Amino acid sequence: MISLDNPRDSAERVVSDLLRVPSLADELGRIFATHGHTLHLVGGTVRDALLGKLTATGATGGAPDLDFTTDARPERVLEITRGWAEATWEAGIAFGTVGLARRGARLEVTTYRAENYDRGSRNPTVSYGDSLDGDLVRRDFTVNAMAVSVPDHQFVDLFGGMADLSRGVLRTPGPPAVSLDDDPLRILRAIRFEAQLGLTPTPELVAAMTARADRLKIVAPERVRDELRKLIVAADPAAGLARLVDTGAAAVVLPELPALRMEIDEHHQHKDVYTHTLTVLRQAIDLEDEGPDEVLRWAALLHDIGKPRTRRHAPGGGVSFHHHEVVGRDMTRRRLAALRFPKDVADAVTSLVFLHLRFHGYGSGEWTDSAVRRYVHDAGPQLRRLHKLVRSDCTTRNKRKAAMLARHYDSLEERIAALAAQEEISAIRPELSGDDIMEILGLKPSRLVGEARQHMLDFRFDMGLVGRDAAVAELLRWARKRGLAVPGTPAGSGESATSPGDHA
Repeated sequence: MISLDNPRDSAERVVSDLLRVPSLADELGRIFATHGHTLHLVGGTVRDALLGKLTATGATGGAPDLDFTTDARPERVLEITRGWAEATWEAGIAFGTVGLARRGARLEVTTYRAENYDRGSRNPTVSYGDSLDGDLVRRDFTVNAMAVSVPDHQFVDLFGGMADLSRGVLRTPGPPAVSLDDDPLRILRAIRFEAQLGLTPTPELVAAMTARADRLKIVAPERVRDELRKLIVAADPAAGLARLVDTGAAAVVLPELPALRMEIDEHHQHKDVYTHTLTVLRQAIDLEDEGPDEVLRWAALLHDIGKPRTRRHAPGGGVSFHHHEVVGRDMTRRRLAALRFPKDVADAVTSLVFLHLRFHGYGSGEWTDSAVRRYVHDAGPQLRRLHKLVRSDCTTRNKRKAAMLARHYDSLEERIAALAAQEEISAIRPELSGDDIMEILGLKPSRLVGEARQHMLDFRFDMGLVGRDAAVAELLRWARKRGLAVPGTPAGSGESATSPGDHA
């Protein structure tokens, strides 16, 4: 956080930080000034500069993304930047935003505006404003309502955003109820900023968020999804998720999370699944290798969402959650589909939720090589994430039990590595392809070919690599048992010989 010992020095510091990107910001500012318009860097660009996160090369080493506000209308922005911008996009023009690209940087220029929802709307309605002051007061939070003019670098902070940033406080420029009524998505944005930047919402803001959580129902699923995806990869998503639940917002946008707060009575003791879930999420984050892993984090958050629907009380005080991984898989798929998640992300998360309990059948190493191969095959490209999820899922306070589970998983990983050294197990497939099967058995494409291929895959799991001749012999044996006419055996002979690969 910045220091406010000398406010003037702080104001000069933001200008100094922004001067690291003058070649684009000032260049564009001069174009606007030449055409009689004002231009200000605004919002997250200024906030990140105050936090020391904005450099000439951007936060992640690439060219910076810059946000501007202007008195020019969108059509005018396109007109005066024609020839200067290397590319433009108009996807946001209905909301007053024009996108520009130059020298690898993405710049968004938005006309002074005011936006709000009516009670039945799923998207904001936009009206253009005529002043910078009017534009800043309608912004979501004071820390995003600061501006710096370009090219002359006059710092504008009408609502104390710099002071709030220094104190770690999240406030709205105007009354919070009005701000959240203008755009209910700001409830999720407040939660995300708490998780991302460590800014604590004021009590007044929290009260307004809680009172208006139900209004999130009118927000388009895609906008909700985008905020939740940013939240899950924040520095401290567990803090944001707790706020999501406490304000009632989760009950609207992610109801499976508060449902984990199942009542626990003295006769049926079991672990608090909600608290356990947040612990698993934190432990999964600790195992990340290279920055936030969105798929792993979603899997950690959703891995037990099937428990409330599968909880059963047993005589004597026991509690069971049989098949909660199957129910959880289906619930995960439906929720991520409702939020319009990309298919690849949804498929990966769903697979991990389904597989997270598989290891617990491993015991102290009783699995056959076939079972280990199946584990690797079913995990597919998610195997490394599955390793991390399973390890994170151990939250017992019993140190001896935790150590035992860790040893067992170490053993499983060692066996996977040993098998991988002998054969390719990361992409196991039958030694005979579908074309091979059709040629050998004289079949045309059909369900029977699929059944034969599945049998040969099971045979591959059980026996490992046996070579083409042995694989062909097994296919013929299977076909004869099925009563198929194959070379050397009359149809319907019903040969009864069996082998370790017999799965018919």
